[in-house]
Amino acid sequence: MKVLLREDVENLGTAGDLVDVKPGYGRNYLIPQAKAVLATEGAIKNYENIKREAELRATLTADAAAELAQQLEATSLTISATVGEDDKIFGTVTNIQIAEALEERGIVIDRRKISVDQDIKTLGEYTATIDLLGDLNPKVKVWVVKEE
Repeated sequence: MKVLLREDVENLGTAGDLVDVKPGYGRNYLIPQAKAVLATEGAIKNYENIKREAELRATLTADAAAELAQQLEATSLTISATVGEDDKIFGTVTNIQIAEALEERGIVIDRRKISVDQDIKTLGEYTATIDLLGDLNPKVKVWVVKEE
């Protein structure tokens, strides 16, 4: 019995594979659990169309991510902070504050995708790395200045 896998199945194959299984395994486990569909001509064409559309969407999102990465590389943020003696900040500047500063400029980035190389506890220039898509990791300059 030939089936088209809808998801990864251990020791059998990955999603989209056309595999030959024993009829009982396919009929009693794979198909009822929605892990596979019977490999008809229509099912195979349908899967190929879905796969083609997914690849197109991935290409479009990769292009958008590359464009966003260029925009982020050109961005420089200024964050004001309350300071005490020796220009030390009360607390630290966090990725949440960096995400809010980016949002003010119209760039929405999830705070969990922003990482700072070191703790920001004094005034100065720092670099924040943003994990976008795959190996796209643009760096944003963050200036921490004294709040007036």
